[in-house]
Amino acid sequence: MERVGARERRESFLPLQLLVVILTSLGLGASRADELRALTAFRAAAALPDWNSSAPFCSWGGITCREVAAGSFRVTRIDLPGRNLTGKLAAEIFTNLSFLESVDLSNNSLVGDIPAAVFSCASLRHLNMSSNNLTGPVPPVAVTGLETLDLANNALTGEIPVSVGLFAKLKYIDIGGNLLSGKVPETLANMTSLEVLILAGNQLVGRVPSGLRRMKKLRFLYLGYNYFSGEIPGEIGELSSLSHLDLVFNNLTGSIPWSVGNLTNLKYLFLYQNRFTGSIPESLYGLNKLVSLDLSDNSLSGGVPELLAQLEELEILQLFSNKFSGKIPTAVARLPRLRVLQLWDNKFTGEIPGELGKRSNLTVLDLSTNFLTEAIPEHLCRKSQLSKLILFSNSLRGEIPKGLSRCRTLSRVRLENNSLSGEVPGEFWKLPLVYYLDVSGNKLSGLISEVKWDMPSLMVAKLGRNKFSGGLPESFGSEVIQTVDLSGNDLSGAIPGSFGNLSKLVQLRLGDNKLSGSIPGQLSFCSELVYLDLSRNQLSGQIPPSISALEVLSELDLSENELSGEIPPSLCEMDSLVKVNVSHNHLHGSLPQGGPFLAIEASAVGGNDLCDPRPKTNGLRRCTNPKSRTQWWIFVFGAVIALLLMVLVFSLVVFIRRRNGLEPRRVESEDGLWEVQFFDAESSKSITIDDILSREHSVVARGANWSSYKGKSKKSGREFMVTHWSGLSSFSTILWTALTELGRARNQQAVKMIGICRSEIDGCLILHECGDGSRKLCEILHSMGWSDRMKLARGLAKALQAVHSCTNVPIIDLCPEMITVDDDSEPYLHILLPGVHDSKPDHDQALNSPSRTALSSVAESKREDVYSFGIILIVLVSGRFPSDSKLGPSQKTIAEWARDGFSDPCNLAWMDRRMAETVVRGELEDVMKLGLRCAAKDPAERPSAAEVYKMLDSIEQLVVDLYLEARKDSWEHVKHSSAF
Repeated sequence: MERVGARERRESFLPLQLLVVILTSLGLGASRADELRALTAFRAAAALPDWNSSAPFCSWGGITCREVAAGSFRVTRIDLPGRNLTGKLAAEIFTNLSFLESVDLSNNSLVGDIPAAVFSCASLRHLNMSSNNLTGPVPPVAVTGLETLDLANNALTGEIPVSVGLFAKLKYIDIGGNLLSGKVPETLANMTSLEVLILAGNQLVGRVPSGLRRMKKLRFLYLGYNYFSGEIPGEIGELSSLSHLDLVFNNLTGSIPWSVGNLTNLKYLFLYQNRFTGSIPESLYGLNKLVSLDLSDNSLSGGVPELLAQLEELEILQLFSNKFSGKIPTAVARLPRLRVLQLWDNKFTGEIPGELGKRSNLTVLDLSTNFLTEAIPEHLCRKSQLSKLILFSNSLRGEIPKGLSRCRTLSRVRLENNSLSGEVPGEFWKLPLVYYLDVSGNKLSGLISEVKWDMPSLMVAKLGRNKFSGGLPESFGSEVIQTVDLSGNDLSGAIPGSFGNLSKLVQLRLGDNKLSGSIPGQLSFCSELVYLDLSRNQLSGQIPPSISALEVLSELDLSENELSGEIPPSLCEMDSLVKVNVSHNHLHGSLPQGGPFLAIEASAVGGNDLCDPRPKTNGLRRCTNPKSRTQWWIFVFGAVIALLLMVLVFSLVVFIRRRNGLEPRRVESEDGLWEVQFFDAESSKSITIDDILSREHSVVARGANWSSYKGKSKKSGREFMVTHWSGLSSFSTILWTALTELGRARNQQAVKMIGICRSEIDGCLILHECGDGSRKLCEILHSMGWSDRMKLARGLAKALQAVHSCTNVPIIDLCPEMITVDDDSEPYLHILLPGVHDSKPDHDQALNSPSRTALSSVAESKREDVYSFGIILIVLVSGRFPSDSKLGPSQKTIAEWARDGFSDPCNLAWMDRRMAETVVRGELEDVMKLGLRCAAKDPAERPSAAEVYKMLDSIEQLVVDLYLEARKDSWEHVKHSSAF
């Protein structure tokens, strides 16, 4: 039966082979004129202005010619990588260039399908079109001479063609980073000359083909980031030349086959993020050339034997997130080249091998979340290379070794949730590179105020839940510190005013100590503070009103102290403040009416002498005492003074605007009387109402009662865009005022308004013209790198903050499908106008969120904008839009889909695969977390625009989680090993 099947396959290839012969014979007749026509067509399609048709084409940039006959030079190479080429591929370069041997068009912006003729050029040996925006299927194979093929990082779809097996001479193929689906064809195994096979980052399914065993020359096999299932075929052990095997992020099951031990040339073995079970086969420990072994994120069990010592070339060992048990073998201490050892999230017991670090250049050690006991070994940093020491959530005891205090290469230290005791060596507080320090949840003691802190890189300092005593340190020796947690100790004395110098501080947790004195007003200088916890201390005095200067403060906990006086009314004016707890103090007076106090729970204000002017809803008594006559006159006097100041300011503003020509004015036109408001002096002087209403414009969009067209100033030649809607009398005072406030704002660059005008029934919005490079987000998202996506997100967040600061009317359209992006990845937001966006996607339905017209309050309106921004963050991280069919057959919103996927650690569908291989996944997770928080079902749980902007701006600086750093190290070695 096998012979019959083979004969049938050979017969099925005969028509293709005949086609090759015909095409080859036709190509021999191609002339230099044909070559010139082909190159000219390519120049026109790919926008190559530097190809001068008056010069010989052999002198054009990127073109190589060879003399094939006396005086006859023909094109043999086209090398144009990274030239910002656009447009579609011209099929002529593959049909008319009969001597073409090599084409490199990688790292450009070419679009469209790959021409079917691409594999018809019999002379072609090397083809590289990676990192473009090519779509459509991989064309069928019609020639057999190709030796290297690279189509990686495009958007190719469909299945791998069966005819790929005709590539008998192919040595290198990379079609990873696309959207290819289906099973791997069995004919792939016919490429017996293949040395490198990369299919990673697609949507391939089925089993890993057992026919791969025929590729005896294969050195690099990378099938990761697909949906392969079943077991690894035992025949894989027949690939005797294999040096790199990578099957990560699939759904592979069963045990690791014993035959893997036959891969004696293997240097890199990556099987992480699958569902393997059983123990590590002993044969694997015979791979004495192995440099990196990563079996993490599976369900492997059993112990790790002392046979590990045979892997003398091993530099990276990552077995984390499995079910390994028993003791850590002492063999790890005898591996001379070991640099990275990560065994976290297992069931290892016993002590850390005492000799660990003596013989190897250990840089990363992570044994966290196990059941390890005894002391931390003294010699972990003997070779002065250790950068990350992660031992949290074990049962380690004893003191912090003095050897670590001399380890000046340390950058990340996590020893929390152990039973460490004693005083911390003084030199430990002077490690220059440590940016993350967490020793919380131990029994450490001593006076941290008497130690001179000198940690210039420190960003996170978590020392909570220990037995530290004395006062607080005046300084941490760092100007970049963002998190300070000293809660749950025995600290006493006052909070130093010098804490106000911590300008980058985001979190300050000093709760559950014995601190006394007043809350220093200098804390208001911590302009980036989001979380402040001073609860369960002995603080006295009044709550400083200056706290209201903290523009991004989200949570404030002052409970269980000795504070007195009234709650400062200015706290109501903090848009960012979401949660407040002032319970169990000596506060009195009226509960402020606004901000976080509107729906505050009784438990957050109880234990005081506060009253509430509103009907009893939170357990507080009703305020009944009338204000005194003196207070009344003070109020009246203050109101008069304020009114006079407002009149003075208003007069000054009117004077300045009249001087600059920016005051609203009424002008006559053929269509009647118009009220016109410009927002910059240049436009006011150069653009007239006739320019705006001219009928000589180029209409770019039209609706039932509106049109959008290009305008041009006759005086200056300046071009602009106009949105004109008619038949409406609904250009209300509220909308006019909101647009005016937005136009006058300093930070409304994303809206790009020039001016507005209205008549009795018509209205016009005048905008800056978008550049030619501006495109809809839905059109270019797949080609945007992570830095561009983050730049776009920050630009949108900044615009949203600016809009919310100048108007309370829901006026901008944050529907992802309606956002425009310019060449510099800066956003261009559309304004919501009555009846104008009838043709846009149904944003409310897509987001499953209440319509803006039904919003009951300004706060809800702003929270709705934040919800929409959260959807945008989800789109940027996932690469999918609310209308994407890939969200599944259920009627889930994109927020529900992302929340479900993000909550499942085994589900990575929420992450854009193009970002997964180039971005630290911790950053993707942080942005997704923020997006889901913004898209919370309960509007009260959504942050304010100001808080969103601050959190997004600092998200790249905040330390990523340990798991993600481990994955980053693994990826660095994958990339390094793939560079042949």
